[in-house]
Amino acid sequence: MARSVVLPVAPARGRLRPLGLDEVRITGGFWARRREINATATLGHCRDWMARVGWIGNFRAAVEGRIERDRRGREFADSDVYKLLEAMAWEAAGHGADSSLDTQIAELTESIAPAQEPDGYLNTAFGRPGQQPRYSDLEWGHELYCYGHLIQAGVAQARARGEGELTKIARRAADHVCATFGPGGIEGVCGHPEIEPALVELARLTGEQRYLDQAALFVDRRGHRTLADTEFGRAYYQDDVPVREATVLRGHAVRALYLAAGAVDVAVETGDEALLAAVVRQWEATVARRTYLTGGMGSHHRDESFGDDFVLPPDRAYSETCAGVASVMLSWRLLLATGEPRFADLAERTLFNVVATSPSEDGRAFFYANTLHRRRRGTVPATDVDSPRAESSLRAPWFAVSCCPTNVARTLAQLPAYLATADDDGVQLHQYADAEIATSLAGGHGVALRVRTDYPAGGAVTVRIDRSPDRPWALSLRVPGWARGAAVWLVEPDGTRRSVPVGTATVARRFRPGDEVRLELPVAPRWIGADPRIDAVRGTVAVQRGPLVFCAESVDLPDGHEADAVRVDPSVEPKDAPGTDGTVIVAGELAGHAEDSDAPWPYAPLGRPATTPPHADGPTEIVLVPYRSWANRGPSTMRVWLPTAEPDPPAAPS
Repeated sequence: MARSVVLPVAPARGRLRPLGLDEVRITGGFWARRREINATATLGHCRDWMARVGWIGNFRAAVEGRIERDRRGREFADSDVYKLLEAMAWEAAGHGADSSLDTQIAELTESIAPAQEPDGYLNTAFGRPGQQPRYSDLEWGHELYCYGHLIQAGVAQARARGEGELTKIARRAADHVCATFGPGGIEGVCGHPEIEPALVELARLTGEQRYLDQAALFVDRRGHRTLADTEFGRAYYQDDVPVREATVLRGHAVRALYLAAGAVDVAVETGDEALLAAVVRQWEATVARRTYLTGGMGSHHRDESFGDDFVLPPDRAYSETCAGVASVMLSWRLLLATGEPRFADLAERTLFNVVATSPSEDGRAFFYANTLHRRRRGTVPATDVDSPRAESSLRAPWFAVSCCPTNVARTLAQLPAYLATADDDGVQLHQYADAEIATSLAGGHGVALRVRTDYPAGGAVTVRIDRSPDRPWALSLRVPGWARGAAVWLVEPDGTRRSVPVGTATVARRFRPGDEVRLELPVAPRWIGADPRIDAVRGTVAVQRGPLVFCAESVDLPDGHEADAVRVDPSVEPKDAPGTDGTVIVAGELAGHAEDSDAPWPYAPLGRPATTPPHADGPTEIVLVPYRSWANRGPSTMRVWLPTAEPDPPAAPS
């Protein structure tokens, strides 16, 4: 197998060509710091915890015949070992050939390989004495889901280092899936989509048509009620309506987004424009009616699912970290297929406000769910046991279901591949970070760029041309949708300064080494309101600065006030706090403590207050911090949507 370009997603066609980890390098700024922590702390943290709780040991227990007694973790625990391997492979791609990560990958692979059956089947939860038979629980067993993550890990190894033993294991598993679930086999699907995008990527890697055909078969089978009903309904695992007929993403958010990503992959590889259009329509409806300000998706805790349209309560936001990762996966695929910058806009919002929010500053604790309103101060979790639940209190070092830490790890490891693309006309920048980019345009002409920015703290993005062919080509920069209504400037190499609208700003010319293009984005803080159909946030506003959503956190409030005491005045524009610590100042007041009221009933006719209005301390300045940073300073209360300071209600008529 020839070594491929180092790409997590490598479509054979589409509007844009992604640039791989061997073409883009993040060199500084926020994402460089976050990726360094991921490499030096998070990967080892995940490996150590999976060894401690026995998930890695499950493979040895399966080989030694003691799996019935000794297996640890949920039925999908194998998948997190595979996600860790994928993260390690992408991270190794940025290091030398003798990276210690290669040794760790080899050691984990040596633990996994003996557990694979001669026909390619590989799972530690099914199929052995004392366990349920293979594929006896497609609704909840996650066998195909686990294969999906195994295959993605195998693809990552092949693209980062060339085909190794992990890739061979993944191919044998994929061959088993095709033989078992292909035409004439089991006519079912997995309760948790994930196998679909994995099989397409393996087809792209190997050129084997059967993998693509099997992925297309799984996509087309979905929605025909092949799975048993559940207390949440068949929409929970998207088996209620065929993919082509669905109008919005629904059910379990991670499942829905993984399925949509796989459907885009199938559509792109097969040229199925109708399928692609169906997913675009679902994305549009979901973004318009079922997505939080942070980019988070999923408002139901009970079933980790999307709510109905405009059901987006901030204090009950589930907004699972894995759903954020899956949303980025889907948006990236849609961007590559269509070239439309709106998909990169959502990816940016989700990366900064969901994916970056999950890990602690040291990379060793995580949020599983990402609430937008914390009413009570959280409880510091134990550091030596896993957390039994995913509720957002404080970040926990590990969970009984720890899909999110490994998902964050693999996303950060492959993040440079989400920054830029190319086409026959030039290079496009979609996400902004200090970076070095080197690739070839049509005809093999090489280009090299250096990006310098302190984004999102600052709005200036400077692109220096280090190498350029002796012919005209186009450099395009995304102008985020959040900048709509504000002045955005593009400065060309000759000094020409022009205003540009949101979407894409392009400079097409014969560049020379040393030329610079500068984009100036307005990252000043601004008030944000919500659609009035989102009942849960009526009478409130939020603050956004560039792509960052801000929040009030109790540790920044005086005199022991909690976040629910904040009332803000949106007639006064928010402003940056002095210094560069990433805080914003808003005008408002702090109400007295709610427990000071002893009213027996919290409702009353208009004009007659139900409770004694809490005493307010008078006008004051209130500090807001980036939402992604909350709960890094100990237990706190927090809210994103802030009530406005309203005048007293009119007196009731006498």
